[in-house]
Parts: sequence; C-alpha cells; structure tokens
Amino acid sequence: MHRFFLSFSKVMALLGGLVLTILILLIVTSILGRTLNSVLHTGFAQMILGGSAQSLIDMGLGPVNGDYELVEAGIAFSIFAFLPLTQISGAHANVDIFTNGLSDRKQAILKAVIEILFAGVLVAIAVQLNQGMWDKMDRGQTTFLLQFPVWWAYGFSLIGAASAAIVGVYVAFARVMHVVTGAVAIIDEGADH
Repeated sequence: MHRFFLSFSKVMALLGGLVLTILILLIVTSILGRTLNSVLHTGFAQMILGGSAQSLIDMGLGPVNGDYELVEAGIAFSIFAFLPLTQISGAHANVDIFTNGLSDRKQAILKAVIEILFAGVLVAIAVQLNQGMWDKMDRGQTTFLLQFPVWWAYGFSLIGAASAAIVGVYVAFARVMHVVTGAVAIIDEGADH
C-alpha cells in the first residue's frame, strides 16, 4: 500500500513540476514579448527598423495575453501537487529542538497527532475548494482577460488538494498504526534543516 501512495505522490509531483515548468516558460515568453514590444515602440527602433517595427507590433509581438490569469490558475495546482510527496516522505520543515530528547515512543505519538491534525486540515482545504469550485460554476464567473471559467482553476487545484488529502489521511493512518503496533510503514526521508 505504501508503494502505491509513494508512486502516486511522485506522479503528482511530476505533474506539478511539468505545470510549473510550463508556467515558467509562459512568464519568460511574456516578459520577452513585453520587452521587445517596448523596444519596438522607441524612436530608435522605429528609425532603424522602419515599418518592420510597426509590422512586428501589429502582428501581436508583446506580452502573453492573460499571463497573470494562467499563472494564478496553474501555480495553485502545482503547490497542491507537491504536497503529497512532501507529506509521505516527511519532508516538511521540522523544528525538533524540543522533541529530540523525547523517547522514540513519544516521538511516534507526537508524529501521529501532528499527522492527524495535518490530514484534517488537508481534508478541510479540499472540501472548501470543492465548495468554492461549485460556487464559481453556479455563478458562471469567468476570468477578466481570457474569459475562461474560473471553476476550471478551482477544479485543477481540487485534483491536487484531494490528492494531498488522500495521502495525508494515509500517512496519518500509518503513523497511528506505528504507535499501536510498532510497525514502521513510513520512513521519514525528511528535510535537512
């Protein structure tokens, strides 16, 4: 079971990374287009390039239309898509100055309690995101520039949030089972802080 959730988490992280890479390329393209458009509007470019400068401007050389809307929609999915792998690998930042002196059993109990709380938060986020998506869908709200339905962004984010919630519940269950049975299902790879 752990192998399935770990593989699922890795796939979600890869999808999040793919979306993030596309967003980076979109931002770079938009910045280059905006910069070139500004340069083509200068008197110097008009003098050197003549009518070619205006032709490039007329062809649409400029920033990507709706780049902020696309980044806003995509970044939320990316963040949620990285959460399952962070959760299952125990890679959240830990401040363990106070807990290092605790026995292994007390540390396991503390981890179980924290994972239960975190799973509850992840489930609550997914539920609220689902409700928000349906609200946006019912209202027919669209983005300002691209006019795509806002619920699409909520829907993609919900995929990531629901994945994080499912993995969070699994991790909480595994931590509780560790406390109850002593069997370790999840080995913290952790974040080196």
